[in-house]
Amino acid sequence: MRVGYVRVSTIEQNEERQIVELKKNGVEKFFVDKISARSAQRPKFNEMMNFLREGDELIVSEFSRLARSTTDLLNIVETLTKKDVKVRSLKEQLDSSTPQGRFMLTIFGAIAEFERELLLQRQREGIQLAKAAGKYKGRDPKIRPKDFDLYKQYYYSDD
Repeated sequence: MRVGYVRVSTIEQNEERQIVELKKNGVEKFFVDKISARSAQRPKFNEMMNFLREGDELIVSEFSRLARSTTDLLNIVETLTKKDVKVRSLKEQLDSSTPQGRFMLTIFGAIAEFERELLLQRQREGIQLAKAAGKYKGRDPKIRPKDFDLYKQYYYSDD
């Protein structure tokens, strides 16, 4: 079975582009997460990992949708390879079932992780400059009821 994993980082983002692309490539079942890949709690990802069986093929639009770090990507692919599940990326045109595909997977995973780190670095630098210029105040504080700490205490108590 061809299985597709789709992920966007936020609820506001639209996953339709990825779904259309995967449908064109014969994907029969989809798992869609709207959460950062950095999060360890990706419910649909976990469901997909449990669903995949020997002989299945996991197709993603690009490897950055599957994982944000090279280590995570390689671990995911290794886990699936042990289950005899083939992993394929449409953008990078890689197939995990070949030695060349696994080699290139490592390289593309490292590049994706590098790009992400550069983006975060530029973001931190921009915030630092904006703060120095007095233009960045940070996000507005969350509004909480006066009794928030009391309610929180009740929530976590065993009573």
